[in-house]
Amino acid sequence: MTATSKAPSVLTARDLGPAPERAVALDIVRHGAFALPVALLVGYLGWGGAGVASVAFASALVLANFWVAAALLGWAARISLGLLMGVSLFGFVARIGLITVAVLAVGDQSWVEPTPLAVTLVAAHLGLLFWETRYVSASLAFPGLKPHLQES
Repeated sequence: MTATSKAPSVLTARDLGPAPERAVALDIVRHGAFALPVALLVGYLGWGGAGVASVAFASALVLANFWVAAALLGWAARISLGLLMGVSLFGFVARIGLITVAVLAVGDQSWVEPTPLAVTLVAAHLGLLFWETRYVSASLAFPGLKPHLQES
């Protein structure tokens, strides 16, 4: 940087490097698919067919939420870091609002059981985030998922 040049503004700077968001979201969806049969079984044992339907609906909302978040963040990072910050905050609020609307829209249906629906929404969001912390690298050398150890 020369004396006459100035640092780019955070509003105009952008990230053109690799986009780890999609890899992390795909990993979350994969882990969610592993846990889904157990959650469906618990829903069936506790509430029958309506429990299974409620768990399946809530799981679909959770996995879609993570996938949309990754897509939005990856898109915004390519445009500007300021937009990335805005999409992070307001995208979260909008996605939670959409989940609320989806739950309220089906709340009176005969196939919905409120308890497994609510428990799945909360437990799946938190559980998948905590589970994913084991696989995400907090290193600038390996952004995104931790590299797999190669066995020789």
